[in-house]
Amino acid sequence: MMGDIGEKGTCTTCAYSEDFSNYWTASMYFKHANGSYKRVPQYPNAQLGYQGQNAENIKGGMTIYYTQKDFWDNGVEKITGFKPGFRMTVGNPGITKIDGPRAQPGLRYTCLETILTRGSETADFPSKPCPAGIMAIHHFPACWDGVNVDSPDHQSHMYETGLGGFREAGPCPASHPVRVPQVAYETMWNTTVFKDMWPKDGSQPFVWSFEGNGYGTHADYLFGWKGDSLQRAMDDGCMFHGCGSPGVQGVLKTHTVDSMNACGVPDTVVEDIGDEGWLDHLPGSHPM
Repeated sequence: MMGDIGEKGTCTTCAYSEDFSNYWTASMYFKHANGSYKRVPQYPNAQLGYQGQNAENIKGGMTIYYTQKDFWDNGVEKITGFKPGFRMTVGNPGITKIDGPRAQPGLRYTCLETILTRGSETADFPSKPCPAGIMAIHHFPACWDGVNVDSPDHQSHMYETGLGGFREAGPCPASHPVRVPQVAYETMWNTTVFKDMWPKDGSQPFVWSFEGNGYGTHADYLFGWKGDSLQRAMDDGCMFHGCGSPGVQGVLKTHTVDSMNACGVPDTVVEDIGDEGWLDHLPGSHPM
């Protein structure tokens, strides 16, 4: 048991200073025709300017959503915040085709024509170079069994009724009757630096860090909001910056971009992960 991450955390890269949750997805790599790999860099969500500053001042490219009904309305249903120690995963690295038994409608990609493109989602990596990069999307289930904060596979205590996108999930079944926030990740990958290296045979050159294809995408969530802060937001019914931002009184506390950017975890493993040069194998794996 990890315990209460919200009480253990000492800093956060999230805009809301009471959110110490852990959010994870695999890294994306470009596989060159010669067999070498390079890590695809991330960039921040251009739609989320913060504190009057341009989005590029924010490090990282993952945006986290907690929606109650959909992207436009909170609805009236009671939404129960997660409990200390809660965790879940979505997706499965073993999935190799779209009709796999654990394939889910909330795992998608958007080929970005511009940095503001939304919609036109695909189940696998885009099949052609994208002018502004690729957005990877992970929607988590929103139905909880109301008892277990985790399960052996990190998924059985949750039930998926999502329809894909930011649409309202379907009713929760009796086995998982508690509606929790609909958590979603958007990660922006700057694939534009590889546009002139696309394989001449038209094959798809991107892989995840576990050597998996697009269908195997997956994400982890470990709840870590401090105290009752997430529940306060769910009960308040606020949306986006209305929940709190510099100069706007809200139910949640915020902090500065400099404070967000200063938060980090020291490297504990000395390994080239392909940020600078090219690798002959993916990090953690053996050379081919």
